[in-house]
Amino acid sequence: MSIIENINKAFDHRIRLGIMAILMVNDYADFNMLKELLEVTDGNLASHAKALEKVNYITVEKQFIGRKPNTRYAATRSGKTAFKKHIDALEKLIGK
Repeated sequence: MSIIENINKAFDHRIRLGIMAILMVNDYADFNMLKELLEVTDGNLASHAKALEKVNYITVEKQFIGRKPNTRYAATRSGKTAFKKHIDALEKLIGK
């Protein structure tokens, strides 16, 4: 088996990597929290979150808090597994 086999293309962008890293240590994060922590624009965050949602690595929950819309993200079980394999593969690569 190749060392880079478990390096996942879904995480090849720093914003997607950041989203997943945040969701691995938090049960969920809302749009504004992710935007502040990653220091990205609305459009950038939205498109990368959409890419992770498309491969079923995160779930998106839209709700209203008072009259304000709120979008909340959480990592799925398969997303957490894929991310862990990705990080393990990177660690093995660095260790070589």
